This record gives sequence, structure tokens and C-alpha cells, in this order.
Amino acid sequence: MRADVLVVGAGLAGLWTATELARHGHDVVLADRRTRLDTTVRTTGIFVRRTLEDFDLPPEHLGPPVRRMVLYPPSHRDPVTLDSRHDEFRVGDMAALYLELAARAAVAGVRIELGTRYLGSRGDVHLLHGPGGPVEARATFVVGADGARSAVARELGLDRNRELLVGAEEVFSVPHRAGVVPAFHCVLDPRLAPGYLAWVLDDGQHAHVGVAGYPDRYPHGLRDALRRFAATAPGLAGAPVPDAVERRAGPIPVGG
Repeated sequence: MRADVLVVGAGLAGLWTATELARHGHDVVLADRRTRLDTTVRTTGIFVRRTLEDFDLPPEHLGPPVRRMVLYPPSHRDPVTLDSRHDEFRVGDMAALYLELAARAAVAGVRIELGTRYLGSRGDVHLLHGPGGPVEARATFVVGADGARSAVARELGLDRNRELLVGAEEVFSVPHRAGVVPAFHCVLDPRLAPGYLAWVLDDGQHAHVGVAGYPDRYPHGLRDALRRFAATAPGLAGAPVPDAVERRAGPIPVGG
């Protein structure tokens, strides 16, 4: 296999990079270890305004705009409410977004190799392992977009983060509630989220409830912390939490 560029990792960054390179006339191969892009979604899918401005994301896969942020101290009392004149956040349906962006990449000419792991390089030969077995790829450039703990990150020196946090999130469908303003609720509480934060983003269609922090400071596990937070999380208005429609978890690089 030969290409101008080998992109490893078909998340948002990898898909976008591969598509833009192909649109500029480069021969691009995009490899991802997953056999399907709409499964094993790890990222939260909460997009900030800068991402929404920089990436042409299909609006049909984005939730309603969120302009309000509510900040809570450890006591959870006397929160500070900040309202913006701009659309600051939107939540993406990540499975649908990945499939749409993969379709765009294919139209641009990207060769997408799913179920394919990056094993390392030997000179100018990059070793992959796909569904049919070992594959040797020759590419002028390699782009690492497979996370901070991946093989390609280690080889390219992209794994230099001093620390990694861990995060977990559950997504719930919420009923329409008249008068409820979409909001991003952020809780700064070291008991729930040591070193980071806990959050509820309710855009009127779904509520994303998550916690993140240093892994060694969750004595009973991250899932237990998420369960405890969801039981009393601000922004859910005391409503009973239904069964989650989606669960996500993964590392969060810091200090790189």
C-alpha cells in the first residue's frame, strides 16, 4: 500500500485532516482500529464555540445551541450564571457525525481502512494489521490522531502528557419542559471531580451528565462517582434519572 499521507485514527481530528488533505489533491489512507465508527464512542461530544466555528459540522447532527453556563462551588449553593450573546456550546450526535464525516472523506478520495491497527514503522515502511492480516504501508507523512496512549502517539512523541485524567459520561433523553433554558452546569467539587469538574449539559433534548478527575482519587471507581453525582446533579431539576441511552468513558490528556 502506498500513499502520500497515512492518517491513524478516525475521530473528528483524523477524519477532518484526511478529508482536507484529499481535497487538496493528496493521496490519503485513513486507518482506524474500530470495525465500525458508530460504536465505542469515547468523547463527550460537547462542542465549544471555537470548534463550531472552525469545523463545518452537519447541523442535523447537532443539538440546540446553548448560551448559558452555570458555575457551582463545592457547596453546590449560590451558583453563578453566565449568559452569552453567542452560541457557546452544542452537543453532537457523535455516532452520526462520524458516519457523515467518513462519507465526506470517502467522497474526497480518502481510502478508509477499518479494523486496522498501527503497529509501528521500520524505516519508511509503516506496519499495519488489518482484517486480512499484516499490511505494509509506504507514506511520505504520518499523522497521529489516535489518542495520547496509542502506538502512533508513542512513536511520534505525542504521548508526552505529564498526567492523564479519566472521565465518564451518561446521556439521557429528556422530555420537553416549557420555560427551561438550555444550560451547561459545571460543578467544581473535589469530592466528585478531583482535579477537574462534574457537569450537566441539558439542551432540551438530551442531558449529558459526567464527572472527570485524577484516577487514583476515585477510591470506589469512576462509575460510582458518576452514579452519586447523577442522583443529585444540578440542572436536572430533581427529576428522576431515566436509563441512559449512551455511556462514554476515556482518558483526558493534561499538561502536554
